[in-house]
Amino acid sequence: MTRNWSPFNIVSVVFGFAFLYLPILLLVIYSFNASRLVTVWAGFSTVWYRELWNDQALLDAAWVTLRVALLSASIATILGTLAATTLVRFFDFRGRLLFAGMVYAPLVMPEVITGLSLLLLFVAMDFDRGFWTVTIAHITFSMCFVAVVVQSRLISFDRSLEEAAQDLGCPPWKTFFLITMPVIWPAVAAGWMLAFTLSLDDLVIASFTSGPGATTLPMKIYSQVRLGVTPKINAVCTLLIAVVSVGVIIAAILNKRREVQKARDAHLAATAG
Repeated sequence: MTRNWSPFNIVSVVFGFAFLYLPILLLVIYSFNASRLVTVWAGFSTVWYRELWNDQALLDAAWVTLRVALLSASIATILGTLAATTLVRFFDFRGRLLFAGMVYAPLVMPEVITGLSLLLLFVAMDFDRGFWTVTIAHITFSMCFVAVVVQSRLISFDRSLEEAAQDLGCPPWKTFFLITMPVIWPAVAAGWMLAFTLSLDDLVIASFTSGPGATTLPMKIYSQVRLGVTPKINAVCTLLIAVVSVGVIIAAILNKRREVQKARDAHLAATAG
């Protein structure tokens, strides 16, 4: 069944995509501007990328951000997957409702409240703020996003595959890693990408929980933007966009190859049968 698009729908889609992506496109274009003024085009140049390479403060902030994002996303993926498995597979344990509420609370909690509560916790524990406090904070709010993504996949998972493996003598833990994990892996990878992107993007929570030597790139950009936008900021943002885009493209390619392999295996199985 084909559906004809009306002119109103076409115009709405065009304006919607333009509203979302035109500012990003302009940011990328003006990162190659030779002029110091971001609103005046003076010719193509990569001078601001060279200036960025010589800005040690920005490079240090970028390195801190990348380390925090990689570590927090990995730990949040593990914890989020375990939380999703618990919520889907175990319905009758005492405190399930409280556990689910605690897992999903960061989804609806304002970032200011989350950041302030974590700050008060670290102060009460006399825990010096720095790299590890930012990492813990990012794990706290990104874990719930992973749990939601993985839980949606586990709900539609065919448990007869696990039952067949266990009937053949496979232990439960081995069944999970050999049968369940390969099937839900696209959801786990998507959860990791989401947690990684959220960590790269976070400003509010990191501002509450960071300390000396743990300034993240969003914090550094925000502090510089308050003094005026320069093409160097455009260059930094362009590199961030490139990193996230490459990650998304790699994930899409791997997922596509996995689907093609599954279709090929199903075809071979049908042919052999």
